[in-house]
Amino acid sequence: MAAQFGRRLRRSATSGAVVAAAVAALAASQAPELAPPATDNAGGDHAIGAGETTAPPGEDSATGDSVYFTDLPPLNTPNKPGVTPKLPPVVTGPAEAGIPASVLSAYKRAEQSIRATDPGCNLPWQLLAGIGKVESGQARGGRVDPNGTTLAPILGPALNGVGFANISDTDRGAYDGDRVHDRAVGPMQFIPSTWADWGQDANGDGKKDPNNIYDAAQAAGLYLCAGDRNLALKADLDRAVLSYNRSTEYLNTVLSWFEYYKRGTHTVPDGTGVLPIDRSDGRDQRHRPSPTTPFLPAPLHPAPGTGSPEPGPSTPVTPPRTTPPTTG
Repeated sequence: MAAQFGRRLRRSATSGAVVAAAVAALAASQAPELAPPATDNAGGDHAIGAGETTAPPGEDSATGDSVYFTDLPPLNTPNKPGVTPKLPPVVTGPAEAGIPASVLSAYKRAEQSIRATDPGCNLPWQLLAGIGKVESGQARGGRVDPNGTTLAPILGPALNGVGFANISDTDRGAYDGDRVHDRAVGPMQFIPSTWADWGQDANGDGKKDPNNIYDAAQAAGLYLCAGDRNLALKADLDRAVLSYNRSTEYLNTVLSWFEYYKRGTHTVPDGTGVLPIDRSDGRDQRHRPSPTTPFLPAPLHPAPGTGSPEPGPSTPVTPPRTTPPTTG
């Protein structure tokens, strides 16, 4: 069933075990400097801020409960608290702690803009990184162009009810190239119906593109903060992650990466990130379709995200916040 956003979020607490315990404070990042978030609404996105009262209902999810990666972080942490090396390290940290530069920049920019307008949500960028790792392996190791758009579409399997939700086509194939069933799309794996309500133009290019890491990270942050959630509270954190995919294993996997990234990360060049292997459907990355050329989206009337790309990710557009529109 496609996500519907006109109902109040269920307030029942959802329990889930955190695989790794929270420890040291966040290590200093080596990501590119972030520009201050803009305060206008030139992108035409959903406005954000305190007072938002609607969120995805409990029986729906951002991804349609699509496939995700189940790899867990290594047992050795990026930075062990209280241990100072005698000499500067030759490498900056374990390979798994490396996040591609554009991807890391998008996560931090989303956190910065949402914290500026909705401080009560307490969105940490490491949570976006945990979801991005589990959903797409950080945009397939950061295979994005200079504007943050994936070099090839990242598509989940057809949501045909066989092992996943059964979601008939809602976008006439505009985003996922499938006119029969919807598929999760992009580095944060939004289904088209969810993107229609939560899509953002975070890099100010005139498009709301689920294949762009800046747009997708901003949308994911808003989605996780919906319903006046405070992600500093365990119950709200669990609910937020489960709203993305209704699986306890998914919750535990995301939170394990969340805690891992909180212990320290470092920047790696785009396209060089470590790719995950194991998938929740029992297959592995070696069997996953990986298109090398973009599909041609079916036309919409009007087509989503029209506009000429002018400013890149160095000139983000972050809208002020109001309550997002709801549908019946």
